[in-house]
Amino acid sequence: MQKEIFKNLKVIDLSTVLAGPSVGTFFAELGAKVVKVEHPTHPDVTRSWKLPGESKEASVSAYFSSINFAKDYISLDLTNNEHHKVLQGLLQDADLVIMNFKKGGQDKLNISDKALHEINPKLIIGKISGFGENSDRVAYDLILQAESGFMSMNGTPNSGPVKIPLALIDVLAAHHLKEGLLIELISREKEQKKYKGGVICVSLYDAAVSSLINQASNYLMTGRIPQRIGSLHPNIAPYGELFKTKDGKTITFAIGSDRHFVKLCSFLNIEDAIKDERFSSTQLRVKNRNELQEIISKSVNTLNADEILNGLNSIFVPCGEVKDLKAVFNDQKAQDLIRKETIDGIETKRVSTIAFKKTT
Repeated sequence: MQKEIFKNLKVIDLSTVLAGPSVGTFFAELGAKVVKVEHPTHPDVTRSWKLPGESKEASVSAYFSSINFAKDYISLDLTNNEHHKVLQGLLQDADLVIMNFKKGGQDKLNISDKALHEINPKLIIGKISGFGENSDRVAYDLILQAESGFMSMNGTPNSGPVKIPLALIDVLAAHHLKEGLLIELISREKEQKKYKGGVICVSLYDAAVSSLINQASNYLMTGRIPQRIGSLHPNIAPYGELFKTKDGKTITFAIGSDRHFVKLCSFLNIEDAIKDERFSSTQLRVKNRNELQEIISKSVNTLNADEILNGLNSIFVPCGEVKDLKAVFNDQKAQDLIRKETIDGIETKRVSTIAFKKTT
């Protein structure tokens, strides 16, 4: 079974906040034994990141729960010699260790890469930093979204720069670290007794910039600096425009080809738009997207959301309803991704870190 893939793997999670702990949870979900080490008086700060309605006395928050699952918890002050010996014991037969210390933090705690490999020569070390290992800048997701271009592109012409309402850069960095660690585990398996412990480093900055994909190439190849255009796509239209249906719901279309455009117009009974020179190519539809949106809106306003969504989905035209999280988790597909665990007597819930499935 999928959850038993790493049943013989031992992971020591020294990380805090989001990116590192979510990597630990990924391995825990796949069966690994994951031990999360926290300072006795200064535990993972996200335990205290509580919504106003959460219990002040509770030892966990919803935020903490979102990226910590199926772990064993231990409190160690690594400046204490006895506690340090406990960590050394944990590391002796560990496969992976995950951390996100500030520059110099490992040396201060006597857990440098060299020191760790003296304890366990085959140990794989996974490290996350903000701006690279040689930078001592304090880095939170907001700062990375600001400095990697994400905020400058996100929002509307009138809103000013807007943070994406998730710690997206942390999530991206976590995925990169998972990939690096999985590759290193494959190398270890191939080399067997010859293997020497490797160190995999990911910075939030590199993860952010490497995820700019088409927006980066648009700039690098044409010099065009992306502007804030809300949910609109700079290369495709209609894509991201919002439309109100007769029953008051909000829907959107992702029309990425001429074929989809023809199908959309035919379904909405606006065939004249197909023949209109202003909308005869992807580039022209982007150029004249405001006029096109007005034409589509008039038709959408006369139909209920289900009628449009069911009709277009049946002919394979990309469309969707804009849902809040209550609507999202009313769907069985989303409910299947929920993972529950009782931590310190509190029932916690989070969505799985794993979206892949083995079908055969």
